Amino acid sequence: MDGRTPSLTACVLLAPWPLAHVRRQHPGVPVAVLNDARRVTQTCPLAAQSGVVTGMREVAALSRCPELHAEVVPAPEAQAVWAELLEQLYARFSDRVEGRERGAAFLNLSARGARDLAAALHAPVGLASSRELAQLAALRAGAGEVRSVPSGARAEQAFLTLTPLAHLTALGVPRATLEHLHFLGLRDLGGLMAWSAAQREAFLGVDVGRRLNRFLKGERLTAVEAYRPGQVLEASLGFDLPLTEPAQVDAALRDLMPGLITELRGRLAATLTVHADTLGGRLSATRQLKWPLDDDALGRVAGLALQDAGALALGIDRLTAQLGGIAQPARMVGLWAGVAELEVTTTVLTRFPEALVRVEWLDPWAYAPDAHYAWVDWVTGQVRAREMTPRQSWTPRPAARREQAVQRVLAFFEGQQL
Repeated sequence: MDGRTPSLTACVLLAPWPLAHVRRQHPGVPVAVLNDARRVTQTCPLAAQSGVVTGMREVAALSRCPELHAEVVPAPEAQAVWAELLEQLYARFSDRVEGRERGAAFLNLSARGARDLAAALHAPVGLASSRELAQLAALRAGAGEVRSVPSGARAEQAFLTLTPLAHLTALGVPRATLEHLHFLGLRDLGGLMAWSAAQREAFLGVDVGRRLNRFLKGERLTAVEAYRPGQVLEASLGFDLPLTEPAQVDAALRDLMPGLITELRGRLAATLTVHADTLGGRLSATRQLKWPLDDDALGRVAGLALQDAGALALGIDRLTAQLGGIAQPARMVGLWAGVAELEVTTTVLTRFPEALVRVEWLDPWAYAPDAHYAWVDWVTGQVRAREMTPRQSWTPRPAARREQAVQRVLAFFEGQQL
């Protein structure tokens, strides 16, 4: 890695996401991203030049631009692809990578590493002493270029003076406010810097104005957190002969899922992405996951995702499953956290012996409510017996009552009495 001893912060822009991802998959072709209603939500410059605009239906967009590649990218799939990109940045460029907002990634890199990053992704890269300046520099760079901001107060001041107003969205200024500033005749940040801090706060609002004033005073973010690898878990399986039958796919998924569950180690996963390598290329689909996860549930979701990809008709040579959005489940250990937790608990139990109880989950999916959980004594750990109210007392179901009535009728005719 070139970024092991970095001195500057780099920002690589792949916005808007996921349009940037679709453009990378289809270089040189007009592309657009559609929503579930098959309407255009994002367009590339080539498509815009042909008359494709946001909100247009897919049929109308294709009539304007016949060579347009329009694609629906679900939000889980966009998140999974972005997480995979962050993993690649960590593996190839720097051990400090942040990408909380899709489309903008921050790294600690040297000047040479920034040039390599821009060439590898063919994306604009900004290089500066802080994250905000690096993002503003990336907005003024071309595809595959690096825009550097020299260190020093005077150099940074000169750079900020010529920053267009449209780029201030990176600093949290709303677009509606920028339109008002443009109406007043301002074209760059230099005109706004001529105002006093009180004027900026009064016009932009308290939150936005204070944030911008702190930025202009030099209060900026300079640190990039260390990246935690392993955010995407993957398992793959290759085949000697292509899979063409659903039964073969089910057997392959049963072999893949246990390894993923084991590697998950009790953590939660947000998405499951399935990649199928076929004769016509790689086909992928992503599905959201719900808790709890086990081999069977994960296999069913993977099967549904594979149906969405439509790869079985082409024959599957290799099957890959990826878990994204890995997170550790939160757990509340008590009502009072801290050193005095035990003392507070003891005091409460002394005054109110039956005030605190624990819950032991038996079967959350049981039909009978009494079988869901059991109350456990806080001190002894023994299961408390729950007294049944008259409403909870057992009464025969209608079917049981009918059975009893039939038995009585039969007994009467047989000369017996119950």
